Amino acid sequence: MNKLFATTVATVLVSISTSAVALDKHYVAKPQQSTWQMVANTPLECRLVHPIPNYGDAVFSSYASKKISLDFELKMKRPMGKTRDVSLVSMPPAWRPGEGATRLNTIRFFQQFDGYVGGQTAWNILGELEKGRYPTFSYQEWRSRDERIEVGLSSVLFQPSYNVFSDCIANLLPYSFEDIAFTILHYDRTSVELNKQSQKRLAQIAEYIKHNQDIDLVLVSTYTDAVDSKSVSQSLSEKRAEVLQNYFKSLGLPEDRIQVQGYGKRRPVDDNASPLGRDKNRRVVISLGRTQV
Repeated sequence: MNKLFATTVATVLVSISTSAVALDKHYVAKPQQSTWQMVANTPLECRLVHPIPNYGDAVFSSYASKKISLDFELKMKRPMGKTRDVSLVSMPPAWRPGEGATRLNTIRFFQQFDGYVGGQTAWNILGELEKGRYPTFSYQEWRSRDERIEVGLSSVLFQPSYNVFSDCIANLLPYSFEDIAFTILHYDRTSVELNKQSQKRLAQIAEYIKHNQDIDLVLVSTYTDAVDSKSVSQSLSEKRAEVLQNYFKSLGLPEDRIQVQGYGKRRPVDDNASPLGRDKNRRVVISLGRTQV
């Protein structure tokens, strides 16, 4: 009787112990499923996507900017229900069993958002994939305290797409929309052509517009100094505006998206009594508007 009781107690204890152990759900593309796709490859944006079956997508993105940057998002079919601390570990693939795991970082995924990683950690994830390893995110399942979620990025077929992604990043424009959305350029005296420095800046604006289909409005306002009469200043200002209007039309912008206005010597920004002040007043202000996504 005592032996039967002891056996029963032991069975119950084993059952309790087993139920206390957290179960894992693993999401990772099998080698035959693994794909990496360049879905954006322009001087404005580079985007590399890796589908994770039954979970979502892993997305690397980089954008035109003064600084080279990298964003990573773990886009989930079902966003996080609770904020969680997430362990990021680099795992060896199954066919390299002699290698150990490497801890990369602990990050935080926020409730109702996809998982985001930026900065050096995002570059580290790319580096581990390039080594043929599997960066893996691990966190407690928010719907069940007895489960942990593990999401791995497969390095199978990564390298060819990564090469294209790297080339894309190298060719991104070194300025963003915010850098050129409001620009002041300057003219030489009596000329309808911008000075050399401003021509370079205008070329940057043109390059950006060529690759961005979301630009829906270009506002051009031209001004002169106060040396000449009102009528002469107004005429010169309007000629400058017309030259720029034709320039933006040559880039393929529809005429109804280009608004120009010559203000002559009205609205000075500095004192016309000094050469420096007159240089500042001989200007064009270009403002860009774009479709909000």
